[in-house]
Amino acid sequence: MQKHSSKKMGTEPIVPLLFRLSIPSIIAMAVQAFYNVVDSIYVGRLGTDPLSALSLSFPIQMIIIAIAVGTGIGTSSLISRLLGKGNREKAANAAEHVILISLFYSIIIATIGYFLSDRLFYIFTNDQTLIRLGTEYISIILVGSIALFFPMISNNILRGEGNTFVPMVIMIVGAIINIILDPLLIFGIWIFPQLGIQGAAIATVTARFISGIILVFMLFSDKNELKIDFKSFKFDFNIIIEIYKVGFPAMIMQLLASFMLAGMNKILASYTTTAIAAAGIYFRLQSFIFMPVFGLNQGYMPIVGYNYGHNNPKRMVKTMKLAILIGFAFTLIGFILFQTIPKQLVTLFNNDPELIRIGSIALKKISIAFPIIGPAIIISTTFQAIGKGLPSLFFSFLRQIIILLPTMYLLGIYFGLDNLWYAFPISEFISVIPAAIWLRLTFKKVINDMENTLDFDSIPL
Repeated sequence: MQKHSSKKMGTEPIVPLLFRLSIPSIIAMAVQAFYNVVDSIYVGRLGTDPLSALSLSFPIQMIIIAIAVGTGIGTSSLISRLLGKGNREKAANAAEHVILISLFYSIIIATIGYFLSDRLFYIFTNDQTLIRLGTEYISIILVGSIALFFPMISNNILRGEGNTFVPMVIMIVGAIINIILDPLLIFGIWIFPQLGIQGAAIATVTARFISGIILVFMLFSDKNELKIDFKSFKFDFNIIIEIYKVGFPAMIMQLLASFMLAGMNKILASYTTTAIAAAGIYFRLQSFIFMPVFGLNQGYMPIVGYNYGHNNPKRMVKTMKLAILIGFAFTLIGFILFQTIPKQLVTLFNNDPELIRIGSIALKKISIAFPIIGPAIIISTTFQAIGKGLPSLFFSFLRQIIILLPTMYLLGIYFGLDNLWYAFPISEFISVIPAAIWLRLTFKKVINDMENTLDFDSIPL
């Protein structure tokens, strides 16, 4: 990466810049989503119980993801804003803090995984088969958390610099290794032992570990824009505060997703374990649709954050409008697919007739809200990019906890399993309108502070 390349975020034409920064992340996220689906397909071949166990382990994995995503978003936002202000030395010091933070989290989660993995599954189910299978999987994931935390968090140092290409390469390499190792370790192909669901976990940890090694070389390379050198490291608690001013609300948002999944699994378990497996299939498939939008975010956030720090509101608004349109297009495609071929999608994982029936109904009814989810994700990211993480947290809490779970529970009681899936589109539609209004008011205030004469509605795409 060339020196001072972050300055392009304030000068390069927006459309090519957004695509140049986003496309690598979109590709990387798409490959990651493909891995998630393939991983579940292989586990699904072991039977519906392993697939249900994998679904039950997802809320636990979401805790790791929550910590990593929250810290990563705070990192990307802070570094891009510091570079926008020309404070390169503090940006490098922030990067050093982030590396140490990722190692700290790894030690904590690995310790919990080693001693408490089996007890975690009793929170979700009393089914001894699911507890055994789930523990076999999650214990390996948690103990190997250093391989998960470091690349997930520290990749955002590069994204904050406006470098989305290297994170793309690292994610693709990890996903490809994972896809290759999965069948070898799950089914015992060639010289590898047959490890079942444990093989899926070992493949994941191994692939992420290799990704982390590559990332270390890139971060400490002379080609990296920020010079990371722990010899001159200075601990600054204000950097931690700045990271989590944006990152903590984002972290809580992801933890809410974990709580939502755990609550959803509890509700579904009262009907049948097959419904849990169907929900797991949905969440794996939806990553194909949403991951590209999250990839778009990786290019979108540093542009908005840089221009916010650089007092350039016109570029901020123009970038936001473009990103909302692209996000809408991505999720509209997902809506069409889930509405037209739901049975074929579920059959990819398992041929159980009941699973296909429940899963097909779930895909069609949940995806009704897909067209608005793309713009909603961009709205949430915009708050984070300008250092205002609390609105995103509020609307995530409103959507997932206040509306979704009670609505799902009540629809299940009064209208049965086939109709409780409507809770998803209901929660999305109710929460997106106030979020859009709040963003508009926030942006008008930000713009008025920067440039009192700017007409928000007159800015063209």
